[in-house]
Amino acid sequence: MLDAFLPASEKPEGAAPASDAEPNEWSTVMNELAQMWQQFATENPAIAASGIADPSRWLDMAGKWIMQFPLGGEETANRAFADLLSLWESVMAQVQSEGMNIAQAMMGEATTGSSEGKALPRSDRRFRDPQWSDNPVFAMLHQAYLMAADQLIAAADQVEGLSPDRKAQLKFFTRLLTEALSPAHFPLTNPLVIERTLETRGENLLRGMEHFLSDLKAGQLSHTDKSAFEIGENIASTPGKVVYESPLFQLIQYTPTTETVAEIPLIIFPPWINRFYILDLTAKKSFVKWCLDHGLSVFMVSWKSADASMANIGWEDYAASMVEAIDTVRKRLKVDKVHTIGYCVAGTTLAATLAMLARRGEEDKVASATFFTAQVDFSEAGELKAFIDEHQLAAVEKLAADGFLDGRYLNVAFNLLRSPDLLWNYVINNYLLGEDYKAFDLLYWNGHGTNLPARFHSEYLRQLYQDNRLVVPDAITLNGTPIDLRRIKTPTFIQAGREDHIAPPESVWKATRHFAGPIEFMLAGSGHIAGVVNPPVAGKYQYWTLPENDHALPDSLPEFIGKAVENPGSWWGYWRDWIRQLGPEEVPVKGKRKPGGRGDKVIEDAPGRYVKG
Repeated sequence: MLDAFLPASEKPEGAAPASDAEPNEWSTVMNELAQMWQQFATENPAIAASGIADPSRWLDMAGKWIMQFPLGGEETANRAFADLLSLWESVMAQVQSEGMNIAQAMMGEATTGSSEGKALPRSDRRFRDPQWSDNPVFAMLHQAYLMAADQLIAAADQVEGLSPDRKAQLKFFTRLLTEALSPAHFPLTNPLVIERTLETRGENLLRGMEHFLSDLKAGQLSHTDKSAFEIGENIASTPGKVVYESPLFQLIQYTPTTETVAEIPLIIFPPWINRFYILDLTAKKSFVKWCLDHGLSVFMVSWKSADASMANIGWEDYAASMVEAIDTVRKRLKVDKVHTIGYCVAGTTLAATLAMLARRGEEDKVASATFFTAQVDFSEAGELKAFIDEHQLAAVEKLAADGFLDGRYLNVAFNLLRSPDLLWNYVINNYLLGEDYKAFDLLYWNGHGTNLPARFHSEYLRQLYQDNRLVVPDAITLNGTPIDLRRIKTPTFIQAGREDHIAPPESVWKATRHFAGPIEFMLAGSGHIAGVVNPPVAGKYQYWTLPENDHALPDSLPEFIGKAVENPGSWWGYWRDWIRQLGPEEVPVKGKRKPGGRGDKVIEDAPGRYVKG
């Protein structure tokens, strides 16, 4: 099979000589691959019959979908052919300039010169390895692919007669299709895979098949060595106690690390579409540990992963749970109010909860609200809206027939938003090259999915992403209370990630147009995760804030960016200074400020059962 690219008689100098045994070796490898699949199919007939592992079925589905749209006529085809000829002439001119004739190029011989300084018409980091440009066959292959991908995406952009949402959906799925068709994803069109296969005599393919079948059985793509982490030991390991529990959440209180703490405690509401420990990965990366070391009493809500018993849990139940957690902390520490943080979907819900409390005259329970990459106005909610139309919503609701949506489906959707990095990179490295998984705490967290209640998932997508009702005064009622974001007068700190692909900064910014209280907006470097989890010790990225002498919030995000001051490193200290101004009073660490002391009945040690479920 592989001799079609690198015949045994033309192997590079220093390679092992050909032998009569080589055909048998390749035959043995292919037989082993076939046997591995047959055994898997026998043990897992439903997965095998589904066609999930059949590339031709996926390509056929993608082709039928893309054919719904008129992506150019005869003029487009002629232009594509002309561009292809021009590309061929450009690559071949370079080959000839390096002393190789066209026949040698077609035989796949590498050029003798260095790849540095070559100026191929198109560049892409997926093809940065010199083997993609040193060998003219692969140079032409990937250049033709990039050209075709650009033309297909451009054609999708030029389609007329579609609504803005439908056109954005077309562009998104066209991009996914072109990314999937990269020659890097197929063994016989990836020079790195060919080289590795020849070097290992096919062992990489066998290891890759083991990885692939393991992932098929687990129902999700692996990103890291899962055996390297144990929750509560080397991840999510900041000491604390579970001090309260409901059917929907556990409340963790962390053990203080300072002799005095801010009088007003902090409650963190993480998104229930992921586990809370994104904010408590390791000691050096933990936002929780950093807050403790800077004198805050920290509580964390750990949401329960949904099961069939939670089928009727809706969005209003999560809002009610936030109030329940707030009241629990107020009563436990005998304080009037608390600071709050809401991350992503929990930030959206925190905003709705604040509006609910304001309508009830109970807004004084919350001293401040910090929003990490949270949206309230979904009119520009980014590429996730590509998954939100009636057909797809109905399909997703069918997947939740048991009363909950399996978190692995959500994991796929988020991976597709950055498919080159979170999908295809691992297909190449772990399936085709047969590399072992590396230990990476962030990717372990990313693969630790959480199930969602079916009712909540449907309500959230339909009311917010589809209908954008949260910003319509009194259009949504939570727990018997109509909500109006304009009633929120709580001091708020809004953080957005400049490169966020899940909650785009343009969308997060819109919250500044709906709240009535004092607002601090801060734009962080990087995206949805790294823009938040950026400890000062790392010395990475930057953040933008308004200048001290002109702190008036402008009318738009571009105006903010033009006016803002860039600051190096982490924004955590800036946020701590902001929250300190709202409550500078401190109290000694005694009584229930330190969980699990004498007379303090607690449920269990942090991180608790719910995060492990």
